[in-house]
Amino acid sequence: MRRFIFTERGGIYIIDLQQTQELLEQAHSFVRNIAERRGKVLFVGTKKQAQDAVAEQAKRVGMPYVNNRWLGGLLTNWRTISTRIERLHELRRLKEENQLELLPAKERLMMIAELEKLEANLGGVADLRRQPDAVFIVDLRKEQLAVHEARRLGLPVIALVDTNCDPEEADYVIPGNDDAIRSCNLIVRAIADGIAAGQSVTTLEEIQAQESVETAEGQANEPTPEAVVESASASEVPVEPEAPAAGNGESVEPTTSQEEESPQ
Repeated sequence: MRRFIFTERGGIYIIDLQQTQELLEQAHSFVRNIAERRGKVLFVGTKKQAQDAVAEQAKRVGMPYVNNRWLGGLLTNWRTISTRIERLHELRRLKEENQLELLPAKERLMMIAELEKLEANLGGVADLRRQPDAVFIVDLRKEQLAVHEARRLGLPVIALVDTNCDPEEADYVIPGNDDAIRSCNLIVRAIADGIAAGQSVTTLEEIQAQESVETAEGQANEPTPEAVVESASASEVPVEPEAPAAGNGESVEPTTSQEEESPQ
């Protein structure tokens, strides 16, 4: 971290904020490109100073997050984790349908405790159906398990790196203080803003594509001038009455009304 340190005062290292701004812009552009491709960025921050910011900003942009405890194998053992996520959805459904109230007291309390534990550990990744495209981490030193699993899978790592961390563990380094709540809030919000910007671009493109499709369908359904002329001329042609058809070679005799047949 020496290259990111501006100076030292009283044993406290001061980070060069100009480098922080430049590197934050690079990370901002990177997550924006991921969001434009409808990718997923996993937010990770289990330390107390970052828990609220990680949950709030990740929910704002619809991204998965972990802010309570990193479960070993969350990325590398996805098959096992996915079964626990399915269990979480099942317990949620039972609670919403008030099915838990029908169970005995002891069993109901056990299932409620299981639901609370799963919500705390996996609630942020409950809607994650596949591995993320990148991982954003607050405090590399504390989140070593997340770093190792992301590295093993080759996932890009974006990290808020303090002076006591190794910047080589991250692909996109953001030098900053990860022990201050305001610093964590600022960096996490900037990353979330980049994702929101990418999502808005995608939404605008979808709207334009939908409008072009609707315009093309409308033009295809409009009648051509030739078809209009033909339909108008067809409506002007007089229709001749059809002659009664004779069946089996027999002649058809004219019928008379009852008034003509009755004697005067």
